[in-house]
Amino acid sequence: MAINQHKQSNQPAYVLHTYEFKETSLVVELFTKEHGRVAAVAKGARRPRSAMRGQLQSFQMLSGTWSGKNELKTLHSLDWSDGLVTLQGEALMCGFYLNELLLRLLPREDAYAQLFEYYQATLKALAKGTHLASYLRRFELKMLQEMGYAVPLDLDENDVVIDVVKQYRYEAEYGACALSATKNGIVLSGQTLLNMKQGNYLSPQTQQQSKQLMRYLLAYYLGDKPLYTRQLLMDLQGL
Repeated sequence: MAINQHKQSNQPAYVLHTYEFKETSLVVELFTKEHGRVAAVAKGARRPRSAMRGQLQSFQMLSGTWSGKNELKTLHSLDWSDGLVTLQGEALMCGFYLNELLLRLLPREDAYAQLFEYYQATLKALAKGTHLASYLRRFELKMLQEMGYAVPLDLDENDVVIDVVKQYRYEAEYGACALSATKNGIVLSGQTLLNMKQGNYLSPQTQQQSKQLMRYLLAYYLGDKPLYTRQLLMDLQGL
């Protein structure tokens, strides 16, 4: 159920994106723990001496206060709330990719507290600079599951346990099925599905097939407009 209260104080939040609003202000897209995705106007934030200007940084846990009954709130303050997370190079692009996913898929003002915590943990993992693709696959899967999209990995469409040695065709909204059951979706191994269920992305086959599966599922739910950062990651290292 959507949350729409007049004022929220000292709420855990991350900045997903900002864009210009009127002459001196910014609209700030926040991902918050208790209220999901919130859009709020930071009045005067584009002025050189704005106190809030330096706080509008992505990937840092903040404490925010805003008010307003309409969809576009008024942002009153943002304060540092956790240790500094530094993303560099490809890890930085991965962070922007996560932010674009949240902006495109999450409805406004619906709480996803567990996804918020998983986002926080993923940012800290990305900061290590290794196994980036595995962290992306885990987050993509977690996000779809938290949003209520069925992504069954251990049972096929008939609730039969996935066979590690079989090949399956995976179709959005249905899951894994026999290769002859449909021409839709993508082909992948039972081993890959079970590895994904266990969060194990060590094998090259699982890395490649899980990337194909998540790309297909995200395209299905996102529709015709592609993700800008996804293309950049593909151009860099096929992440």
